[in-house]
Amino acid sequence: MLKEILTPELVKLDAEGLETPEEVIRYAGGLLEKAGRVLPSYTEKMVQAFHTLGPYIVMAPGIAMPHAVPAGDVLKPCVAFVRLRRPMAFGHPDNDPVRLVFALGGVESGGHLEVLEAMSGLLGDEEKLNALYTVSSYEELAKLM
Repeated sequence: MLKEILTPELVKLDAEGLETPEEVIRYAGGLLEKAGRVLPSYTEKMVQAFHTLGPYIVMAPGIAMPHAVPAGDVLKPCVAFVRLRRPMAFGHPDNDPVRLVFALGGVESGGHLEVLEAMSGLLGDEEKLNALYTVSSYEELAKLM
C-alpha cells in the first residue's frame, strides 16, 4: 500500500528555506494539495493541530508526522515525505530535532492510522529508517518500501 500512496510527487528530499515547523507542515501539505490528495483546509488543520496540541506529532527521534481530523478535505489516503536538509526543533523535549516529516491523511476520522500502519514496515526497520536519511532519489526510496 505504501508504494501506492507515497508517489514521486509526494517526496521532497533535502528541503531548504523552511524556518518554522508551521512552514514545514504547510510545505508537506502543499505537496498533498498539488497531488490532489487533500484540500487546502486540511493543510491548515494540520498547522492548527500543531498549535493546539503542541509537538505531539514528533512521534520518534527525528520524525514528525503532522495530521489532523478530516472533514471531507482528505480525498484519498495519503502521505507526503519531506526530508529537511537541516534538522529543526519542533519543541518536543525528547525527540527533537526533526529531519524526517511524514504528513498523513486519512479519509475518515482515524484514517491516518491506516496510513501509519502501511508505513510501519519502513519505519519499524532500523536499517530502512537509517537509509531514509541518505537516499538520493525516489527510486532508492521505492526500493526501501
